[in-house]
Amino acid sequence: MKVRQDGCKPVRRKAILPEFNPLAKSARLTLPSYLGNMVTMKQTPLREVARVQVGARMEKTLVKVLKALAEYLDLSLGDLLEGVTLHALEGKSAFSPQTLAHIKKLRTIYGLNLSARDSHRLTEKDAKRARR
Repeated sequence: MKVRQDGCKPVRRKAILPEFNPLAKSARLTLPSYLGNMVTMKQTPLREVARVQVGARMEKTLVKVLKALAEYLDLSLGDLLEGVTLHALEGKSAFSPQTLAHIKKLRTIYGLNLSARDSHRLTEKDAKRARR
């Protein structure tokens, strides 16, 4: 063995992990996969409804959070709003604790600082343009 300039002998290091041999039978490659949102609901018969298009204006950051939440829950925005509204009309919470935690993160990401207390106190910057 050669001695380095600082007087120390070099140390041969053994590999901690065995070398990867793709041809070995024990070699496996594990990739993460998406299984979707596992939501269990009671199996009730589907109800046929007639849907209509609504023209509604909403606060910009609120819409961003709702769209992101719909994407997270693998729902359309309309289905999300329908579900939230039906739950609200019955006085029930529409979301699980895990979903509420995710909503809290989305509110921070998109800068939504409005609360239920603000619901009837919102006005637009240019109210004239909004009335057209």
